[in-house]
Amino acid sequence: MILSCLHDIRILFTSLALFCAGIVNAFPSLPHAHSRQAEFPAIDIPSHFNILNPYPDKPRLTFSSSGTFKLTVFSDLHYGENPWDDWGPQQDVNSTRLMRRVLSSEKPDYVYGLCSLSSSWMLIMTQHLSSVLNGDLITGENTFRENSTTLIDRIVAPLNEAKIPFSSTQGNHDNEQNITHLEEIRREQRDSYLSYTRTAPPGIGGEGGEGTYWVPIYEKATDLTPALILWFFDSRGGWSPGSTSAPLPDWVDASVAGWIERETAAMEAGWDSIEKRERGALAFVHIPPHAIEDVQKTLNTTTSPGLNADTLSEGSTQATSNPSSAGKDQPFWDALNTNIKNLHAVISGHDHGDEWCAREPSKDVIFCFDKHSGYGGYSSPGWSHGVRNIVFPSADPASGLETWILLEDGQTRARVTLDENYGR
Repeated sequence: MILSCLHDIRILFTSLALFCAGIVNAFPSLPHAHSRQAEFPAIDIPSHFNILNPYPDKPRLTFSSSGTFKLTVFSDLHYGENPWDDWGPQQDVNSTRLMRRVLSSEKPDYVYGLCSLSSSWMLIMTQHLSSVLNGDLITGENTFRENSTTLIDRIVAPLNEAKIPFSSTQGNHDNEQNITHLEEIRREQRDSYLSYTRTAPPGIGGEGGEGTYWVPIYEKATDLTPALILWFFDSRGGWSPGSTSAPLPDWVDASVAGWIERETAAMEAGWDSIEKRERGALAFVHIPPHAIEDVQKTLNTTTSPGLNADTLSEGSTQATSNPSSAGKDQPFWDALNTNIKNLHAVISGHDHGDEWCAREPSKDVIFCFDKHSGYGGYSSPGWSHGVRNIVFPSADPASGLETWILLEDGQTRARVTLDENYGR
């Protein structure tokens, strides 16, 4: 009976989607949808249209009409460095300039349709380009308690101006005496309706690790189930807040392993009861897993082009700041690769001098470094600043993805196609 009803519901929504498309085509002068919550009409979407959708009141992120989905990843922005002199604030100005230049050059597109369903209204909005902020948004050890979270206002301003949806992870420098991951997340959510960042359920993530969640990407806004899942994991690190500040663990907490298993099981039970389809996945975590250290030792610069200037050692990867913590990121690494199907790649920042991709052999999974985006944080001449771009050519997980480094001046490098054959 339930499956029969769901089948009928799907037919209904397909018909409604076609009807809406007809209305939009007939009335091209309909106003464009805006991205701030106050500019949206009230949304009342039937619950069966939002099964396992953690964002019932936000526009759905979708592949474009041409079938592609593009992500731009900003990493290690390090706002708030040295606020007591002229050099520090100037680095924030430089970082904001980079963000605006990159977002302008990427030219995101917006499409929407508005259609009534009985007495309710259903907003269908597709966003074809999204951004990820992959950790160390702020150099927390340099901030003051009274204004540390206001730096988030400046970080998200270019994204709000460009009306681009985004999600963030936090890094080790985002947990310090005067700032925490949770405070940054709450400020970001307050600042931008375009933020899809969430907090982990109670008891998941450990102390200082509240930023673990996932975001669904749909092939079309009217689909009942997503085609791609973006996973975001909090690798913690840094220091606890307050006068008794102490070092925090620098790995994804073991509680996340069980959460991954439960979430993926719920996805399969809920979504597969509606439609059987293969869906892709992409994971973001600021500090690289410890297993990546061995990958660098045998790096092939032909298949793994890009800057390789940071030697991975103590503190460069998860659970390495203290010898007694060795291996404590393994439950996360095992659960990630065991339970998340069609995982295209794992993406990390943290090590500013690395920007390569490679296949990690123990799990047969692709790993990529971001590009150091911010002008704050450590750097060296010739490293430059930029972003990692990621493009899914289609919603089919078998099609792989294309990724490259884009520098602020428009140069590109380290372009690779991440598919079944990459790194073999």
